Amino acid sequence: MADETHNTVSGQPHIGALVQSGSIEHLHLYAAPPPDPGVPFQVPAAPPHFEDRRDEQERILRAAEAGSGHEGPQVVALTGIGGVGKTALGFHMARRLGGRFPDGVLYVDLDDLRRDGAVEIADALAELLGGLGVTAEWLERSLAGRTKQYWTRTRGRRLLVVVDNARYGAEAVPLLPASAGSLAIVTSQGPLYDLDRAVAAEVPMGPLAADDAVRLLRHIVDDPRLAAEPDAAVALAEGCGGLPAALTVAGRWIRRYPRRSLGRLVAELTAELREKGIPMVEAVWDAAYAGLGPGAAHLYRLLPEFPAPVLTGSAAAALLGDGPAPAGDALEELGTAGLLEGGEDGDGERHRMHGLLRGHAARCARRADPEGTLRTGARHRIVRWYRRQAQRADLLAAGTRMTFAVLEPPVHGAPDVEFAGAADALRWLETERLALYGCVRTAVDSGLYGHAWALCEPLWTHFLDHQHYADVVDAFRAGADAAGRDGNLPALIRMRCQLARPLWEQGRHDEAEEELRRAAAAAGALGDSTAERKLKASVTEFRGKLKSVRGQWEAAAEDFADSREQHRAIGNAYGVLLQTHLLGRTALDMGEPGRAVELLAEAHAMAREQRRERMTARTGFELGRALRAAGRAGEALPFVRDALDKARERGSGSDEVRILEELAALAEETGGADEAEELRALAGRLTERYGGLPGLPGLPGLPGLPGPGQSS
Repeated sequence: MADETHNTVSGQPHIGALVQSGSIEHLHLYAAPPPDPGVPFQVPAAPPHFEDRRDEQERILRAAEAGSGHEGPQVVALTGIGGVGKTALGFHMARRLGGRFPDGVLYVDLDDLRRDGAVEIADALAELLGGLGVTAEWLERSLAGRTKQYWTRTRGRRLLVVVDNARYGAEAVPLLPASAGSLAIVTSQGPLYDLDRAVAAEVPMGPLAADDAVRLLRHIVDDPRLAAEPDAAVALAEGCGGLPAALTVAGRWIRRYPRRSLGRLVAELTAELREKGIPMVEAVWDAAYAGLGPGAAHLYRLLPEFPAPVLTGSAAAALLGDGPAPAGDALEELGTAGLLEGGEDGDGERHRMHGLLRGHAARCARRADPEGTLRTGARHRIVRWYRRQAQRADLLAAGTRMTFAVLEPPVHGAPDVEFAGAADALRWLETERLALYGCVRTAVDSGLYGHAWALCEPLWTHFLDHQHYADVVDAFRAGADAAGRDGNLPALIRMRCQLARPLWEQGRHDEAEEELRRAAAAAGALGDSTAERKLKASVTEFRGKLKSVRGQWEAAAEDFADSREQHRAIGNAYGVLLQTHLLGRTALDMGEPGRAVELLAEAHAMAREQRRERMTARTGFELGRALRAAGRAGEALPFVRDALDKARERGSGSDEVRILEELAALAEETGGADEAEELRALAGRLTERYGGLPGLPGLPGLPGLPGPGQSS
């Protein structure tokens, strides 16, 4: 490169000062690549007992070794009724074959993502992409975008993917890796007819034969009575229908009565079967349930009320309302009885109940609590507890912002979650998202309308970082309806505005416009308090943002200007800053760089004065873009460099890539073609490494968009 003069700039430059920067050489722009997330292995450790199912394993092995013979992966479908052991066999084969797939083993349970019978495929893809190292900020918003990311991320790789609990082939096909060297194991209760062309082997799984079932019983419980009384062992195994889920409970039940003969135990079950006319498997579960202590039996009956597939110890305490120690004892007893699956996932102890047992627990609850009083109390406690924890996490992660619900008081017998900091609070919101969204539905169904919309407020913070669109649209629709039923006009308006954003981000512009129209109409009934005037200004801002998305720049600028004056009138300095920023970006979009420089310089100065670090970086980045567009590239460089430093400090890869692209454009305009090429190459490598699609990632959190704590 030519030896050219450049200046070193310290501090924040002032607009109007001439800064020579003919080259961006030697500015240490080349960051180390992000850390490798490692090879994913998303199946649990082997259980202490597993019946081999040798024939089924051999069929899967032959299919895996045969190769697909086409561009797609090899697909094996495991079919059979619930409780027959499909998931366990899928996990077993994933562990057995994992070494053949050096790029990792992925798992997704579609039932965890199912709402009213349907699965949001975009969320399933997000889970798989997360296993491949794609973080939330790099996820595309649309199903089409995430599908392309998944194809790109899996192409040429050797992966094993377990897709659990598919009901239709159309749910599984988008989740198949785009590589002939990969294997997909899909489990379902029945044949997936619309998956036929892709399936190399369909492996039907029936109940275990008597010999295999007895062998599994011996694995579950090492008891000499099984060998000493073979006829009784066979009768018990057959009575359990050959279902591993039932045999697990039966084995643990045998162990509770070590002095009784096996024949006597089976005879007692048979007598109950004949007296009540119920299947023996139900009698086995009834016997296990009857052996529980009062606390464990109570929790067992309440578990069907929990609105998510996985339960933590803290949530169990909220269900019971008796404190963490009794809840912990009850969970341990249920696990020992085989009525609850438990394990560690890195975030504490988490438990899952098999669907068959959930049905049995619900039947027990109806018998013990025919009026539903205890179950209603448990639902109310769990909704209130999750509301309080989510509000606490929101306050820690996002700080003070526009919300209308007061902090829910502590729930008796259910201690608060301890958050180590803002990042920990955000992680908790994502880890518990299924329970949180489930609580919104539970609150609406239970007539707890004030709790329903109050839960949506912290879910807004979660949504800005994690775009689970199906969940958030359903939740905010429910929240708006609940706020109306609760008679809370400000909350109703806020819910409609917040609902508009996920709608327009999915391209559903007309629906978003209708929500904002209704919000604006309702805002006409607001009074003149500072809080109400601030909410009116926010409605105007949301309306302007939708117009920006639709390319209606002049109309958007009018709304932002109107909102700015409303904020100025009530003395809301941050509102003035944000609207000035939005006005500057809109002027740049309209091709008015001179006007954009004026507005963005004003916004940048306000951000510095208000000590808002992220907005200082963002306004500085946009100011740099505007200066370059105005032909003042030399003045732009210090602002863009500062934004790059801040992006790296925050660890925001998507911001870093966008800023590198801008630096490349600056290099071109200042005669540094080689630097520009190197910068774009670095941006491309980072994009590929993070799992983004080529081009600038249009994601929440990019420079110029308010973060969670900055949403007006």
